[in-house]
Amino acid sequence: MRRILFATAMLFALSASLSFGQGGQAEIKEDFKPSILNQPGQEYPQVNSQGYARFRINAPAADSVRVSLGLGGRGGTKLSKAADGFWMGTTAGPMDEGFHYYNVNIDGGKFNDPGALNYYGSVRWESGIEIPAHDQDFYALKDVPHGNVQQILFPSLSTNTSRRAFVYTPPGYFESTKTRYPVLYLQHGWGEDETAWSNQGRANLIMDNLIAAGKIKPFIIVMTYGMTNEIKFGGIRNFDIKPFQTVLIDELVPYVDKTFRTIAKQEKRAMAGLSMGGMETKTITINRPEVFSHFGLLSGGIYAPVDIKDKTKVKLVFLSCGSKERPDGVKNAATALKEAGFNVVSYISEGTAHEFQTWRRSLYQMAPLLFKD
Repeated sequence: MRRILFATAMLFALSASLSFGQGGQAEIKEDFKPSILNQPGQEYPQVNSQGYARFRINAPAADSVRVSLGLGGRGGTKLSKAADGFWMGTTAGPMDEGFHYYNVNIDGGKFNDPGALNYYGSVRWESGIEIPAHDQDFYALKDVPHGNVQQILFPSLSTNTSRRAFVYTPPGYFESTKTRYPVLYLQHGWGEDETAWSNQGRANLIMDNLIAAGKIKPFIIVMTYGMTNEIKFGGIRNFDIKPFQTVLIDELVPYVDKTFRTIAKQEKRAMAGLSMGGMETKTITINRPEVFSHFGLLSGGIYAPVDIKDKTKVKLVFLSCGSKERPDGVKNAATALKEAGFNVVSYISEGTAHEFQTWRRSLYQMAPLLFKD
């Protein structure tokens, strides 16, 4: 297990820390537009139709400015200083479609870009940039009925505090007061928190659009913080799942069942997670098979048939990753599970790595498979 956790963490770090140096830009199209994740009224950063990103930072007294894309801030795009004191630069190559974290390094100090909105990732609030995707329609904000994402604070005796979660309730939840719903417990990745799936992942918009299109039956999503002890980067193998398992199973699930109109049965509960959240999902679903019946690992490892002692309790196993990760591992695991008699579905996100476009697409593919009669 320790080797698996370490490998998962390293995969996340290596994939997320990809960044670009400046150069080789002769064919760049000059159709740049402000990123949709910019602060109100801010012109930079910008993206073009090819997926290049351009940055402009006001630092007239600086000696060097670099934009670092991804976890840990390695590498990056060097900016050049203009006469007006602004520093500008463009990535050397196109970035993957979807959401990316980044920060600005000014004379060795790490800062956020004042032109961009901030998102919690890499164990800090980072600037965010969105590269328009060819398939972005499934998570776009549309004129359809929308669900509600609300913050809850639930008592946790095991940690001696109140802990936070966000709960998505589907359109019509407050109007039809007799309807009860299945629940998906959806976990974030290492360095993120319970805001990630709504903010970076757009889980609520994905659900709204699927429901409006009649592709799924509505269900509730619960998103909570997956850490009970703070682990520094590189130390994920020291993470002990037991305290969080107690928080989730013994405290959060009962609170949600008491507070919301859920169908409080094992066959109507699912757990899924991305990266570290997938590791948590795998461990908890194996440890407590009486709680969840649908499992999803999104760039978060695999199940082997021997991991699951009673396959009669499992209604679905969903495995996914990006094509730039380790797709053969996911495909081979799915084949082995299918041969062992499990209902398993695998999905590979084409052209993406260990990043939110992979996980947005994975949720979109997984959601219609959950809680089918």
